[in-house]
Amino acid sequence: MTFPIPQSTRPFRFAALATVALAGVALSGCDERGGALNGRALAPIPAKTLALMSEKGMTKFDSILIRSFKKESEVEIWKKTKSGEYALLKTYPICRWSGQLGPKVKEGDRQAPEGFYTINPAHMNPNSSFYLSFDTGYPNAFDRAHGRTGSHLMVHGACSSRGCFSMTDEQIAEIYALAREAFAGGQRNFQFQSYPFRMTPENLAAHRLDQHMPFWKNLKEGNDHFEVTKAEPKVGFCGRRYVFNAEPASGRMDAAAPCPELNVDEAVVAAVSQKDRADQSRVAELVSKGAPAIKLVYEDGDQHKSFKQVLASAGSGDTMVPVVEQRSRVSEVSRPEALAAGPREIILDASGKPKAEPKPDPVVAAAPPVPASPAPVGAPPAPRGAVQQAAQPSAMPTPNATAFAAPEPFYRRVLTPFRGLFGANEPAPGNAPSATPEPPRRGASQPAKPQASAPAAPRG
Repeated sequence: MTFPIPQSTRPFRFAALATVALAGVALSGCDERGGALNGRALAPIPAKTLALMSEKGMTKFDSILIRSFKKESEVEIWKKTKSGEYALLKTYPICRWSGQLGPKVKEGDRQAPEGFYTINPAHMNPNSSFYLSFDTGYPNAFDRAHGRTGSHLMVHGACSSRGCFSMTDEQIAEIYALAREAFAGGQRNFQFQSYPFRMTPENLAAHRLDQHMPFWKNLKEGNDHFEVTKAEPKVGFCGRRYVFNAEPASGRMDAAAPCPELNVDEAVVAAVSQKDRADQSRVAELVSKGAPAIKLVYEDGDQHKSFKQVLASAGSGDTMVPVVEQRSRVSEVSRPEALAAGPREIILDASGKPKAEPKPDPVVAAAPPVPASPAPVGAPPAPRGAVQQAAQPSAMPTPNATAFAAPEPFYRRVLTPFRGLFGANEPAPGNAPSATPEPPRRGASQPAKPQASAPAAPRG
């Protein structure tokens, strides 16, 4: 698959950067070797982004950190500032991710990974058939300790995914350039944090009964370390879980073995614990006010709402990609039919199972009440009590209902609403006739004379 190279992505001829751009040609489950190195990997950082860095006290050579959020379909680029802390540079809408909320478990499950991953120059792929890409580093030690399989899960362009995070070509060109310049500035690797959703009390309350919540709470620990310190958390593995900003008192940590005694920064631990208590207090408040527990079920992943708006309008101001470029990329999404309806929100009961819907009344559902046709001109008045009976949903009133006590035939009940269109029904023997004479029947010399009869009691 070949894509046109935008004007902004023509070769940027600086030999010092070319060395870094050539590093790594990792192949992917999402993309293939694209052939000879092209100018895409050497594209400069756009001038607007450089100006934004300057406003925020950053340079293009400062270290970066990337975070992704499936539910919100967003990728964040953070950069170190002059103060030494990380600050948010830009947020990019994800054009396509596949699977469901939750970790990748095995090869071929179409799941995009969740967790903390380390990206170095060897993970960068300038020859991707999906414009440009970098490998997320899945599986890491945590994934392997849980027996999870899969490889070459990428962040790439072309807006098509089968287990990856897919951006537009222009977005991945800019992200790739940011990583390239950070490596050129001396950063040896950067951290990629992948979450199912933003770790807010609202999301935690909504997904509190999800089977993956214990794992997500472990990810939240790393999220809180980053948000409290604004520094890249040091990630370790032991006891089949992540640990953050911790060192073993002796020996080494093993992801599959129980955690040894750990040395931690007590001040950081206290600040993280304080944040978590505040979050959990807010979760409890939301639950007490009736916030339902839900599960989101996707047909196959999702994309940012701004791309959906592009399909229905002239474009969206939420994205950095020109409208024409957006339209060409959106048309290439994998399994586009899976995006039509968006995720289904399933309400869960206290046990975490889908809440049963109330069953409708079978009588009402099978035969909704039909308004009675007006009584024909000249018909005897309905007896007292018949009007009250007609108001009950279980009764099907007809113009002749007061003239006999036997159950009304099925065909009469079905055709009652249509009498005004096709003429009055033939009266049963002993019934009061309609004021409009009926045509003579075969073999009858003249219509039968009406017979007086006392009206029968209404059916009950």
